[in-house]
Amino acid sequence: MIPSAHSKAGINDLMASNLANELEQIAGPGAVLVAPEDLMLYEYDGSVDRALPKAVVFPQTTGQVIALVKWAKEQGLPIVARGAGTGLSGGAVAVEGGLILGFSRMKKILEIDLDNRLAVVQPGVVNLDLSQAVSSRGYYFVPDPSSQKACTIGGNVAENSGGPHTLAYGVTTNHVLGLEAVLPSGEVIHTGGKTADTPGYDLTGIIVGSEGTLGIVTEIIVRLTRLPEAVKTILAIFEKVDDASETVAEITARAITPAALEMMDQLTLQAVEKATRAGYPCDAAAVLLIELEGLREAVESQATQIGDVCRRNRAREVRIAQSERERQLLWAGRKNAFGAMGRIAPNFYVQDGVIPRSRIPETLRFIQQVSDRVGLKIANVFHAGDGNLHPLILFDARDPDQFKRVVKAGSEILSFCVSIGGSLTGEHGIGMEKNELMPLLFTEDDLTVMGKLKAVFNREGRLNPSKIFPTSKGCGEIRITQQGAS
Repeated sequence: MIPSAHSKAGINDLMASNLANELEQIAGPGAVLVAPEDLMLYEYDGSVDRALPKAVVFPQTTGQVIALVKWAKEQGLPIVARGAGTGLSGGAVAVEGGLILGFSRMKKILEIDLDNRLAVVQPGVVNLDLSQAVSSRGYYFVPDPSSQKACTIGGNVAENSGGPHTLAYGVTTNHVLGLEAVLPSGEVIHTGGKTADTPGYDLTGIIVGSEGTLGIVTEIIVRLTRLPEAVKTILAIFEKVDDASETVAEITARAITPAALEMMDQLTLQAVEKATRAGYPCDAAAVLLIELEGLREAVESQATQIGDVCRRNRAREVRIAQSERERQLLWAGRKNAFGAMGRIAPNFYVQDGVIPRSRIPETLRFIQQVSDRVGLKIANVFHAGDGNLHPLILFDARDPDQFKRVVKAGSEILSFCVSIGGSLTGEHGIGMEKNELMPLLFTEDDLTVMGKLKAVFNREGRLNPSKIFPTSKGCGEIRITQQGAS
């Protein structure tokens, strides 16, 4: 006798209830989600891919994480660690189902040691919250992704996140001293420490940026930095994109390293200004947002030099923020640029390629050619100072044909970046978005060695499976996933 749809639903409900009961015995009541309508909220991150987990659990202690990892091992289930879900490469998507460990309840700042300029935090601490906790005493946590009001430090560690101030200060790995992590066996390891240098292999450096494929980070020792004595924010406005690009190259050639050097094109400016009213010119071809930090005298001198460089490269206006409010408004526009795209299209697909700074003009021309070829608008907002591009391909995900064109455009742009000596990612990670493109950047031997390293930590591949490495049968077979256009 074939079970009716009603009886199947009843069986599924019973199985979900039993699953929830088992997991709640480990994580406590109210810490488990198994209902389909709840799981739908965790089937995606900031990328275009989607997949439903079997359950979502919110541990509160390292001990609970250990117990959950051991339980998942017994069940043969994959595990995906998740912060705030703001990632942009599918890193927090449970592509093979299984268990999502959500770290929103492990959000304590465990220790602040300003004498040694460090803090110890749980992975669910929101990036900006740490800076706010120490700012009154003259310190901050440097990495500042655009999503810093929401993203977590655990997620920053997984993706080795950057932000506008990467140019001068580096990405997350430059600000992490040590980690506590749970391996797929349930063993706990401690890497690095509270001192600047520790002997042995740099396991901290290996885990940061491994996208949750080596271990589940449960505690992080981070470096804190003194707030600068002086800050100046400059807006340079250009009639031509090439003029703005050449300005970036000349600033670098002069050995001036701004804290941040950002670029936005006209399409981005129009959306940003409508959203934030920050004073961006909607008729300009491009702007550079330049921030200088340091000793007052040095900042003043560099501001003068940068102003001269901008004018020599035909900037129509060079404006210095005259108040903290004006400065914050300009940065609000830049950091909310992705969200502002909703005024132009229902969805966007953001890329994260890196190129040599000297190749910015030709790369932007190539991106425009791709836009014309696929018939979709592409807005550009990026970290010009370190050549980290963020083309935003605008589309409607309800149209399957548009989705196919978006994926094609993204592949073409990233392939071009690699072809001119660049990289597939600067700060968003590989995830399941770019894993099939890895053979463009690495040889088969390179990927084999990386796979062997992964196997030392995660031999069965249950931690965040189908991420980073190609899933197709040969490394030479490059394909793009087309999941989740729903």
